[in-house]
Amino acid sequence: MRLAALSGVLALAVLAVAAWVAWWVQAPLALRLQPGATVLDLKVATGSSAQRAVRDAVAAGVDEPLWLMQGALRLSGQAAQIKAGSYELPPGITPLQLLDKLVRGDQAVRSVTLVEGWTFVQMHLAIQKAEHLTPDTQAQGTENIMKSIGRPGQHPEGRFFPDTYVYPKGSSDLDVWRQAATAMDRKLAEAWAGRDANLPLKSPDEALILASIIEKETGSAADRKLVAGVFVNRLRLGMRLQTDPTVAYGAGPDFDGRLRRKHLDTDTPYNTYTRAGLPPTPIAAPGWASLQAAVHPAATRALYFVAKGDGASQFSESLAEHNQAVRRYILKQP
Repeated sequence: MRLAALSGVLALAVLAVAAWVAWWVQAPLALRLQPGATVLDLKVATGSSAQRAVRDAVAAGVDEPLWLMQGALRLSGQAAQIKAGSYELPPGITPLQLLDKLVRGDQAVRSVTLVEGWTFVQMHLAIQKAEHLTPDTQAQGTENIMKSIGRPGQHPEGRFFPDTYVYPKGSSDLDVWRQAATAMDRKLAEAWAGRDANLPLKSPDEALILASIIEKETGSAADRKLVAGVFVNRLRLGMRLQTDPTVAYGAGPDFDGRLRRKHLDTDTPYNTYTRAGLPPTPIAAPGWASLQAAVHPAATRALYFVAKGDGASQFSESLAEHNQAVRRYILKQP
């Protein structure tokens, strides 16, 4: 009789514990948030065991007994499926929801956008300001940044594809640089592989340089391939490109945005008024449309173009026509 009574008590106790656990796994976790924080940040390092992940969660601010968290994890049967990464735990999250987040790898991500036509300096500033991105390159010079991403000795200009890059919260900024560099490699290789025959371009690097000039010369999608056609015609004839954006780039950081006669007369490796051919490096980051224009230029006889003031350009086959267009659109003469 006593044994039966004891067994009954034990059964009731087990049922009570089971009921309490069933309630607990669906109840909001107690979180210790930092002052001003709206979520609790949890970092699960690569190679961490499930038990280590639970310890990290408790250390980060999940205010629940360690033994209870670990026991619930073992009972779930999903301990081996937890994924490394950066996670955000909002107030009200339950143990079941936390487990689901870790198993799915539902990381907290942020993004940074690199804009077409930006220089390396502009991209660097944007990445430094990106939200929750560890600034590992902040104190590094350009050469060290390129070395750190496995490209020692490579000039950085134009080597990073303009796009929006998503990264886990707390990632190193080097990860974004690597993503952007790999993307440009892939896009450039694709464009070069499908290039038109008989282009006056000897390598993918030359295509990248030309694309960067096209990117800076026009904001009009309709004119992009025509601009490319003018430059390709000039390269074929051995004419100087005479493009202002390369001159501005060669003037360096002191350039105030206004191109003057002294800039055009000062010889630099990027002054396409004083030197023939392409400049030694890209002058900005071209987008896909400009890469395509560089390898698929319009079939045109034009050798000149001038901005019309509305984003588009006027194209001319002769110098006389060009001078007339300059008087009309630049000098505002009838």
